[in-house]
Amino acid sequence: MLLIVPTVEKNRGGGHLSRGTALVRSLRAAGREAFLFLPEFSGGFNPRLLEIAGLNDESWILQGKTQDPRYAPEADKHWDYIILDKWRTDLWEAASWAALAPLVGIDEGGDHRDKFDFLIDLLPALPKRAFNPPNIAAPSLIPLPHNRRPSFHKAEGPLRVLISFGAEDAAGLTFQAAMSLRGLVHSGELEITLIAPGLPADKAPALRAFSSVLKGIPDLREHLAEYDLLITHFGLSAFEALHARLPVCLVSPGPYHEALARSAGFFSAGTGPAAAGRIGQFFFPKFLSTLAAGSEKIAARYGLDTVPGRNLGELLAAFTPLSSRVCPACGAPFFVRDKSRKTPIRFPDRTYRHCTHCGMIYMLRTSPPAIEYETDYFFGFYKSQYGKTYLEDFPNLIEAGKKRLRYIKRLLHDEPGRLLDIGCAYGPFLSAARDGGFSVQGIDPAADAVRYVREELGIPANESFFPDPSLEHPENAGSFKVITLWYVIEHFEDLRWVLVEINRLLALGGALAFSTPTSTGISGKKSLRAFLEKSPPDHRTVWRPKICRRILARYGFRLKKIRVTGHHPERFPLAGHIRRGGLRWHLLLYTSRLFGLGDTFECYAVKVRSLW
Repeated sequence: MLLIVPTVEKNRGGGHLSRGTALVRSLRAAGREAFLFLPEFSGGFNPRLLEIAGLNDESWILQGKTQDPRYAPEADKHWDYIILDKWRTDLWEAASWAALAPLVGIDEGGDHRDKFDFLIDLLPALPKRAFNPPNIAAPSLIPLPHNRRPSFHKAEGPLRVLISFGAEDAAGLTFQAAMSLRGLVHSGELEITLIAPGLPADKAPALRAFSSVLKGIPDLREHLAEYDLLITHFGLSAFEALHARLPVCLVSPGPYHEALARSAGFFSAGTGPAAAGRIGQFFFPKFLSTLAAGSEKIAARYGLDTVPGRNLGELLAAFTPLSSRVCPACGAPFFVRDKSRKTPIRFPDRTYRHCTHCGMIYMLRTSPPAIEYETDYFFGFYKSQYGKTYLEDFPNLIEAGKKRLRYIKRLLHDEPGRLLDIGCAYGPFLSAARDGGFSVQGIDPAADAVRYVREELGIPANESFFPDPSLEHPENAGSFKVITLWYVIEHFEDLRWVLVEINRLLALGGALAFSTPTSTGISGKKSLRAFLEKSPPDHRTVWRPKICRRILARYGFRLKKIRVTGHHPERFPLAGHIRRGGLRWHLLLYTSRLFGLGDTFECYAVKVRSLW
């Protein structure tokens, strides 16, 4: 179930409610069970907005007794995610909704954008938001009109002007803009249509003589192509008009909208009723031609000059967020009042958070990654990462396994025992461990890999994800001397239960060893954003050597050794086309090893405390 929460406070206009209503209908048409939440206000809700949005007694409207999400209808239900279209969400409200489900913010302009799991900016934002950019920024996701004019330039005949400042027009711009054009109306140069649902009764007679005054136009965007010019403020209608090839002239109700208009490249006559009253001064042929050319450029800049692919409803209908409400490593909630919190790093399909409690970087996804741990993962996908298939790399992987076993044996004082390799793949480490005297078995979800381990290597292995149900029997508790995860630990959605189960299976004094990429290598230090962008889509956590001791201690392990690996001199800044094996290459390799700048590391720990 999905919940859409638009702002309906007085003087916020009807655009948020109209957009929320259209979004619910679009989602339900796509097969998603979506609902619209409307709180009851004491004097703050404009009932006319329901009529403007075309709402009656739809079964998908949930009416709340208060604005508090905890008392919202169905608040105890499981929401897949919650969409807030609130303009500026305060911290308390964001925290309340976030406690119920993952949060998606639409055009969120407040100071708490970091609290949203995913952000979608349909309308271009101010440059300052570049410090907290959205996952997706695309005006083309707005439901755009199908009807379009042949071009942005005027056809023959009188200039047909549409004036619309939203459902409320609290600044009173509609009347002033219309009155500034009355001379051109009387001369026959203009035909004006006003959308003025809240026009005061005493002002209506002054407009009826020369204007068509309407309370609203159903499905307005499909009628924009009937006009030659739109006068409005910065908002959805302005961008819908650009797609309809309708030139746009703006007047801003306040400084915020004026800043948005200027930043996006629109022409704006200024701020407030006085600016609206001067708009007639601009109406001369050269200005209208310049306005049309400028509007055409803005449309091209924001991808509104072509037929769009999918709209917002179609995009969100495909969302099935994988978003933990707590850190997957330590369980700390991300929603804390912490001045040191770091801004999430966002990409179209995922968001990375930084846990301020344990230091783990973890990923939230809009949908599961399109990766299956089958044959292609170890051949095509593996080759794209390492330049060769898994089996082609088998001899090197065995040699790497032998090096790792030397560290493990030191922890065990050369006492081999039962060893479990989680994510064993085709078994190179199992093969090396068996040769080293261990009694080995593996676990892997890939059927082909498990079959190879069983039939080609003759090693027992289970086709399963970890925790493996076949190991739940009490006799397995404390029965392993070693448990390993080579480039596997970063794949788990919830590390807590994984580490608890490993503690249960390991004997006291047994060894835990794993390897994983790190964000503190040369690639991450050069650009953390670029490092995360290239991170495989199934890597749910990003470790760093310095956080291992604290996290592992939480689950009964004592860190014994960190070995930084994955040194790549060619990834250093300004390395260029450095020749492998040359003097510069060896110098950078030495630097990487000296300062621990490898892009991966290995961690070795022992169990010192049982959790049971």
